[in-house]
Amino acid sequence: MSSQRGRRLGAFVFLAPGLTYLIVLLLVPMALILSNTVFQRGRFGGVVYEFTSENFERLIDPLYLGVVGNSLKIATLTTLIALLIGYPTAYLIAQLPRKWKTVALVAVVLPFWTNFIIRVYAWIILLSGPGLINSMLGTKLELLYNQGAIVTGLLYSYLPLMVLPLFATIEKLDPQLREASANLGASGFTTFRKVTLPLTLPGVMTGCLFVFVPSFGNFVIPEMLGGGKSIMVGNLIRSEFLKARDWPFGSTLALALIAVLVVLLIVQAWVARRA
Repeated sequence: MSSQRGRRLGAFVFLAPGLTYLIVLLLVPMALILSNTVFQRGRFGGVVYEFTSENFERLIDPLYLGVVGNSLKIATLTTLIALLIGYPTAYLIAQLPRKWKTVALVAVVLPFWTNFIIRVYAWIILLSGPGLINSMLGTKLELLYNQGAIVTGLLYSYLPLMVLPLFATIEKLDPQLREASANLGASGFTTFRKVTLPLTLPGVMTGCLFVFVPSFGNFVIPEMLGGGKSIMVGNLIRSEFLKARDWPFGSTLALALIAVLVVLLIVQAWVARRA
């Protein structure tokens, strides 16, 4: 009995810091957000603790549905482009000699070593009217303050989150499987479609999730590179909390965003199990 108690005490000691972190920084804020969704906004902002269902009814307003649709479009486009670029990049890195793999992976994550805001400002300089790109092309293209600039900024920021899971999955592939497929007369494309892609599908889903989730809720890049012209869910939640001071509706929007992400996590887990 004493040994079992000792093991339980040891397990509790090791789990206590992580549990405390989850309770204080995740469960408590989630409980506050959930509770605020059923209350009313005060006359001058804040929360009035009177029950209402108006916050959930406002979610289906065409104005807010349009913002959600715009966010889904931008996040999905960013994720698809990241997949098209990230998959061949991860595949090529996986084929490199061992000593060059480390160099390539460091190059992939190198942008993360620079402050996020500084990287966004760098894109403003590149895409602005008199910026570097227009100067090199000798044109005056409107590259900034549109959805293209937002997708570019999101893609640059989160592309490493696509490459790294794909690389980890591709590197674990048994090369003999592809050799067997080639020996049986399959073309390179057939081998990729029937062998490589199905076996790397968990990495594909993980990378897509890692890119889609932060892109969907981002508010800094749409604000700075989009000039506030293209509103996304993150911008809307920020405005409700900090500008309109409508904390109940802001909490409702945040809860809806979390619900969407939970659904995506469930889909990703289901696909990973099937794969």
